Amino acid sequence: MGIQIIIEKCTGCTLCIKACPFNAIRILDKKAVIDLHKCTICGACASACKFKAVFIEKEPVKCQLPDITGYKGVWVFIEQKKGKVQSVSYELLGKAHELAKKLNCQVGAIFIGNNLGDQVDELIIYGADIVYLVEAPEIANFQDEPYTNILINLIQKYKPEILLCGASTIGRSLISRVAVKLKVGLTADCTGLDIDPEKKILLQTRPAFGGNIMATITSPNYRPQMATVRHKVMQPIAPDKHRKGKIIREQFPAKVYVSRAKLLDIVEEVESLVNLTEADIIVSGGRGMGGKENFKILEEFAQALGGAVGSSRAAVDSGWMPYSHQVGQTGRTVAPKIYFACGISGQIQHLVGMQSSKIIIAINKDPEAPIFKVATYGIVGDLFQIVPALTKKFKENLRK
Repeated sequence: MGIQIIIEKCTGCTLCIKACPFNAIRILDKKAVIDLHKCTICGACASACKFKAVFIEKEPVKCQLPDITGYKGVWVFIEQKKGKVQSVSYELLGKAHELAKKLNCQVGAIFIGNNLGDQVDELIIYGADIVYLVEAPEIANFQDEPYTNILINLIQKYKPEILLCGASTIGRSLISRVAVKLKVGLTADCTGLDIDPEKKILLQTRPAFGGNIMATITSPNYRPQMATVRHKVMQPIAPDKHRKGKIIREQFPAKVYVSRAKLLDIVEEVESLVNLTEADIIVSGGRGMGGKENFKILEEFAQALGGAVGSSRAAVDSGWMPYSHQVGQTGRTVAPKIYFACGISGQIQHLVGMQSSKIIIAINKDPEAPIFKVATYGIVGDLFQIVPALTKKFKENLRK
């Protein structure tokens, strides 16, 4: 790769000097001269030259793609906290089971921790064909380094075609490290997964450009194809106690389990009512609530229904509700049986997080609010009159 000035074309106009960010060009005898010790061959001078007097010769880029033959199987990283499998893992096993059928392969579950044997059968019941079990006291709880080392070792040994992981705090921290070390692609926060019927590659759909469009992303040249999926986006399959599976126990040298960070304690978040992601009924408020104090109306309503309180991003940004209650693209994804949207306009960023709800009830004074397009039932009116009236009515009927 090199750069030179074509003397016959150069007029000494100094346009290249003004364009050069490294002060690598000067005029000598009315011709441009490049200081090759300063020049980085960024190409700014060539773009600025009206006379095409700057010539850059570039070597062709040689890109050798990796060999992806021999990769087969759909894997799911099984997230556990204090030895208990998190529900997002069962959801991903359900989707993996569906994808594996289209690829004619098996579903693998990566289960890392300690004393996990009593839950292995559950993973098979919910769709796993093979459970790769790694147990040791040092890895009882999640830590970035050892879990990354284990997962990379397993991938290199067994060569899965697809790897799915929950888009949780643990999943996001782990899987991005794995992707970087393996030099493969990763699509985060997917809301849809499918298999291209012709190319047999993973189609990964996620919101893009602030949620204004849905983009489908592929990784045709690298393996494994990796994606994270939010909680409550996918559905677990019906448990089948007659399913049979295989358990492969793996052990690694002690150095694989070493972590430079020390885990001091695990502090559980205290929910004021019901865990938002597990709730069957959610009452959410948006900008239309008008202020922090007005969320007490929703809290009382949720308490009467035995539900949880959520909020839109606008309410969180305004300081009316904590981030842990935010529903949407940048918050939590929920799929309750009933979702009340109170004073929420229904922008795409919010809809991404709750549109899988079985019943959506919208309460808004604006009849043109986008939320009504996805709502099962819509109530046009003043939520400060409607919600207390509903609370009173539910309390009366639930007491009977």
